[in-house]
Amino acid sequence: MTRLKLALFAAFLPALLPPAVAQPTPTKAHTALVHAIAVSPDGKTVATAGFDNVIKLWALAPDGSLKETKELKGHTGPVYAVAFHPTEPVLVSGSQDKTAKVWNINDAKTTAEFKGHTDIVDTVAFSPDGNTVASGSADKSVKLWSPKDGKEIKSLGVHTGSVYAVAFSPDGKALASASADKIVKIWDVAAQKELKQLVGHEEAVTGVTFANDADTVMTASMDRTIRVWSVKSVKEVKEVKKDPPKEAPKDKKDTKDPKDKKDPPKEQPKEMKDPKDAGEVKRLGPTSDDPYAIVWSPETKTLAVCGYSGQITTWSIDNEKPKFTKSIKSPGYCIVFTKDGKAVLTGHDNGTISVTPINGK
Repeated sequence: MTRLKLALFAAFLPALLPPAVAQPTPTKAHTALVHAIAVSPDGKTVATAGFDNVIKLWALAPDGSLKETKELKGHTGPVYAVAFHPTEPVLVSGSQDKTAKVWNINDAKTTAEFKGHTDIVDTVAFSPDGNTVASGSADKSVKLWSPKDGKEIKSLGVHTGSVYAVAFSPDGKALASASADKIVKIWDVAAQKELKQLVGHEEAVTGVTFANDADTVMTASMDRTIRVWSVKSVKEVKEVKKDPPKEAPKDKKDTKDPKDKKDPPKEQPKEMKDPKDAGEVKRLGPTSDDPYAIVWSPETKTLAVCGYSGQITTWSIDNEKPKFTKSIKSPGYCIVFTKDGKAVLTGHDNGTISVTPINGK
């Protein structure tokens, strides 16, 4: 879909969507779109990543109000990803400048930098013990890093499309990566190798998260479905060819438009085409628009997604219809639950962030 068509679609979308309940009051956060958002483990601090090359920190009050506390400046390109350390006042970020940075949020200074990707660092995640950072990139690779010194631990392997999301399992033993090639790969972190593939989505997979255990994985895709997978029921990959990333087209733009999260269709591995091996146990949707982000709340056992129309929906795994729906008048690129799971925070195309209480049960 061209940008003109997307703009026309967005202009007429409010008339197509069902009437929404009262809109949350947005907070102007950045001078460009907000591509990533994270909440600290204690639930008191929010980090936002903007296409204005800046990361901002916010104090989140119990009533849902936000107050800016710090700016983290150092990236030379749009910031695509942020993630908090599980126990320390530390943040990691990924950028279009091809680097990821580790920050001490107390003094707003960089403590380490990851250099090794050859394209946008689209996604970053801390391991549950905080000793490892995983990253995924538009160069199609998935890497592990040491947050202490910035050294690369291992380049796990590659997809055949841009890597849009990575997520560690709750026990830290597995890593999931979601890609434009329509595939989710499960990596064995200790063995540092590809373990399994979740195959079935018909378009790019834009988001991935684990539930409360290492077996249940949830994904969101541009095919407008949310899928729940059982990792245990998928056969292990016997042999993986580690081909180097292909060169990007000469006319590729330096900054990727997040509205265009689609790479050319890639052939699925022959060994994974048998539907008996797919591992899919539940399919939710279709969603009302292309979902760009997915998040899971362990506290409320609820799944939430947001997408290009600005629609926010929450789901229970055992129900095919959403529990809660709300429309925000700007495309949403990221979503995260508050610590108690009673509200979601979203980042939008117009540079705002919104806190939305989840009233539907």
